[in-house]
Amino acid sequence: MKSFANGSVRVLLHNRSIIEEDDLDARWEQATGEHVDELIFLSKHKASSSRPALTVHPIGVPHLRNGDVLPQGGKPGWAAPPNPRIGPWLRLLKRIAQDHNLVPEFEVTLEATHHGPITDTPAMFLEIGSTDDCWKRQDAAEVIALLVWEGLGLGGGAAVGNWNGGNDNKRVLLGIGGGHYVPRHMDIALKDNVWVGHLISGYSLPMEDPSQTKTETNTKDIGGTWKQSIKVAFEATQSAFPGGEILAHLDHKSFKSWQKNAITSFLEEQNITISKRDFF
Repeated sequence: MKSFANGSVRVLLHNRSIIEEDDLDARWEQATGEHVDELIFLSKHKASSSRPALTVHPIGVPHLRNGDVLPQGGKPGWAAPPNPRIGPWLRLLKRIAQDHNLVPEFEVTLEATHHGPITDTPAMFLEIGSTDDCWKRQDAAEVIALLVWEGLGLGGGAAVGNWNGGNDNKRVLLGIGGGHYVPRHMDIALKDNVWVGHLISGYSLPMEDPSQTKTETNTKDIGGTWKQSIKVAFEATQSAFPGGEILAHLDHKSFKSWQKNAITSFLEEQNITISKRDFF
């Protein structure tokens, strides 16, 4: 594996799938003696729509249970701490992409939390999608390179997205529900000064309806790993933003009434604050 250095930043060129690089932080520290503060994975994005896209997302598979198939790495019931740069870099990425005339051809978007590799270090993925033609686009690659350059302050400017607990705005988005590209959570993430934690889409909230006829649903009656998924995502987000105010935002339209009621009740039981869009 080749590596390059620029100040305190290390760039590694992988010769295998990134989602297979479990414990990369620990292995790097063991090999070099250097502590790893954060991980930023640069990767390809694939989508059935084939739409050109530049994406940002946290990683984890918090909804899977022991024995489940791991189609894209990770481990059951796990989510990495989301890199605090996700929100600020999403907004920076959109500006740079616009300045380089990639928008609207390329969609700049978040993706929901998904896949590996396993790590306990704050992590995020930056991806170019969604076809071979897009992956070869020099202008798209330059935009991602500029994002890293500006975002880490490699040109001498201030780095973007450093969390120190003393930030003026301590509100952190925990997105719950919606599709893979979390459009309603995106509306919040694009607001200035919003921090972004885990984004748990509907497919990461498996819920078994105990009865189609009940008007009131006890959360204990609803099977599936949805509660595990929410709890793991919340705790990982909390660990990435010490001193932050973690606020759950629900994509209400993506849930049936019994699902929304159950999730709301569980969040209240866990003392997780629920917030509306306008509060961020």
